[in-house]
Amino acid sequence: MMTVITSSGNNKNSLFDKRFGRTAWFCLYDEETKKTTFIENTDNETSNGAGTKAAEKMVELKVEKVISGDFGPKAKDLLDKFNIQMVIIQDDGIKVKDILEKLKQ
Repeated sequence: MMTVITSSGNNKNSLFDKRFGRTAWFCLYDEETKKTTFIENTDNETSNGAGTKAAEKMVELKVEKVISGDFGPKAKDLLDKFNIQMVIIQDDGIKVKDILEKLKQ
């Protein structure tokens, strides 16, 4: 299963970013191989539609679960349409590595 965690930076020590469409990076985690890859969100500063573009990216990457802090209504609709699970975390100050550790349990 492919899971994405929204991240403020491009490594596991980066802070979790609660913004889905406006996040700087996507941490792509393959639960089968345990491999982690970081992909820059090149649409995070677009004037509108950042959430929709991020959701389209999730579909393109064949992601099955997205962990973030908030999803806009259009992004939610698109993720729902493709049966992509949305997990909301509201913790401030948590690092990507902390979420990865929970996924591995």
